[in-house]
Amino acid sequence: MKKILKYIALPMLMAGILWSCEDLDVPITTQLTPEVFPQNDTQYIQVTGPVYAAFRGEYSFAWWWSQSLSTDEAILPSRGGNWFDNRNYIAMHYHDWNADNGIIGSLWDWSSKVIGSSNQAISILNQTMPEGSNKSTLISELKTMRAISYFMLMDSYGDVPLDTVYGDFGSRAKTPRKDVFVFIEKELKKAIPNLNPASGITTYGRPNKQTANALLAKLYLNAEVYTGAQRYNECIAACDEVINSNLYAVEPRATYLQMFYPNNGPQMKEFIFAVPYDPAAVTVGYNGQMYHARYDVPRSERTKFGLPYTPSAPRSTLPEFYANFNDVNDIRNKQWLTGLQYMNDGVTPVMVTTTKKGYDQFYTGSDGGAAYTYQVNLTPDIILRQSVTLFDLGNDEIAWNIGYRNIKFYPDATSTNRNQNNDVPFLRYSDILLMKAESILRGGTVTLGQSADALVNMVRSNRTTSSAFSGVTLEELYKERSREFAWEAWHRNDMIRFGKYEGQWGYKTNTDVYRRVFPIPTNARILNPALTQNDGY
Repeated sequence: MKKILKYIALPMLMAGILWSCEDLDVPITTQLTPEVFPQNDTQYIQVTGPVYAAFRGEYSFAWWWSQSLSTDEAILPSRGGNWFDNRNYIAMHYHDWNADNGIIGSLWDWSSKVIGSSNQAISILNQTMPEGSNKSTLISELKTMRAISYFMLMDSYGDVPLDTVYGDFGSRAKTPRKDVFVFIEKELKKAIPNLNPASGITTYGRPNKQTANALLAKLYLNAEVYTGAQRYNECIAACDEVINSNLYAVEPRATYLQMFYPNNGPQMKEFIFAVPYDPAAVTVGYNGQMYHARYDVPRSERTKFGLPYTPSAPRSTLPEFYANFNDVNDIRNKQWLTGLQYMNDGVTPVMVTTTKKGYDQFYTGSDGGAAYTYQVNLTPDIILRQSVTLFDLGNDEIAWNIGYRNIKFYPDATSTNRNQNNDVPFLRYSDILLMKAESILRGGTVTLGQSADALVNMVRSNRTTSSAFSGVTLEELYKERSREFAWEAWHRNDMIRFGKYEGQWGYKTNTDVYRRVFPIPTNARILNPALTQNDGY
């Protein structure tokens, strides 16, 4: 793909360099000034580039790690000391993270960078772009991107500082979460009339009207968590705006998996807002950073997937989460690698030749150096065979085959640098249907003649050949969401809303409710002394 990224180009970078220095008392010695750039429609679009480059840069890292590793969806243990990484991943599993955790720090830095880049681009366009519909649309897109980032920041940290003025570098105290909620709501509502009503190639990778409505639905669905007050009818109304647009459809069962393939893109009818990735697009220090094959494909299956590099596959799911995939007729089961492994023909076994000691480091026989050939068998239980303290499975073949792996974002064999072409959806149409169903089950009013059962079955009928649900419960809907959005970084949000985040899974026993929000990172408090630490930390 992805010609959609072509507007993230050199002029955008140069504009960012120029305007990042506007408050310094330094004479301009370059010929690149506001009088010469930006000056036309192409250059105005290029000014927005840093926002989208920043957003895609850590979306599959800081956002994914924080939202998935802190749940029962994913786990990343050590193997022979590999992936210990200063205990960052272990802490996410045990819920004993602190303000110095690297994942939590990266999430704050990334969200803040997108917000700062948005403020900068809005300032540039306000000063240089002539009034008109094009200006209103571009600025509304940027404000929607800023709202998305504030949503992520608020969802993850609770009270956060609001900053919408470019060039104001003063310290800012935290704004109460309910006030940040109101800010996001107002920003989205103001943006909607000016956003592009179209879907497809013309808006792909940039927010349109339904992106804003879908995010409003997310906001209202979680309103009780964020503000203490339920807003389920408002969630239903926002969902109805998306439904009534007639722009989107649930992907059929036969092509569900293809939604996440390397050749996905604006042709996917479920994608309301997706993050485009292109291994060749190296921009502003970000080079794609969508390494699902590297993290999820066992190293023994490099040949099976035709990868030009050796993956390590340190992360897997937990048995508690995989238990949701209990319908043998569900196409979503095929996103997992489990049990005995075969090549893509389904017949030829994936075989590995090592030594007896290489297969099992605890083998005590005198012939540990003898050759040993076995068929790869991925096992479900996460067993800390080498060290519980170090969260270590061991450094042998048994260890590297522990854990079921997810290949929803199917490995991209065309990329030589471990980055993938697979675009990553942030908001999908199936989520709209399930959010509306949940809101009805929680007391919202039925609209458009769509009951909770009907809405859930609109999704299920395109995923499984099993019987439709009747009298669907919230617990069944939670499991349906787990199946539908696995590996899409929504599970933490769901677990908190359903009251499951303080539960026990894997080796986690921590039930602290204050961990529903992360601590304010130490570096953030150093840079902004007005920040106070979140309760409990």
